[in-house]
Amino acid sequence: MSSGNDRVYRLDDQTGFLLRLASQRHTAIFAEHMVPDLTPTRFSALAKLYEKGSLSQNELGRQTAMDIATIKGVVDRLRDRGFVETGPDPDDARRQRVSLTKAGVDMIERALPLAKAITEATLEPLTDREAQTLQRLLKKLC
Repeated sequence: MSSGNDRVYRLDDQTGFLLRLASQRHTAIFAEHMVPDLTPTRFSALAKLYEKGSLSQNELGRQTAMDIATIKGVVDRLRDRGFVETGPDPDDARRQRVSLTKAGVDMIERALPLAKAITEATLEPLTDREAQTLQRLLKKLC
């Protein structure tokens, strides 16, 4: 027979649960402050293309932590809105290359200051040192 303490499991103390709550909080802040119709996945794709330049669709998916189906849908929606263009990769015609359009550059340049403010709002309950530690530890987990 086990003691009562062996069966104690407090959801509120579990890492995964706390990460999910923090993620939900950040997502709500993002939705409130970001450019309308720019979801976190669309923002990530635009930001990565702005940072790196043209990428294959598969590489863009890897660099934004999206699976093949998700990145395809994101790219399709961004292309439909005129923010990216796609075409065959000059090194491998089997691959799709994704590039920002002028409208995409304008959109991400409009969104980046908002994204910085969103990060600040997400981390607002923390001291600067705590925020730096959190960022370092999250990178270590990833």
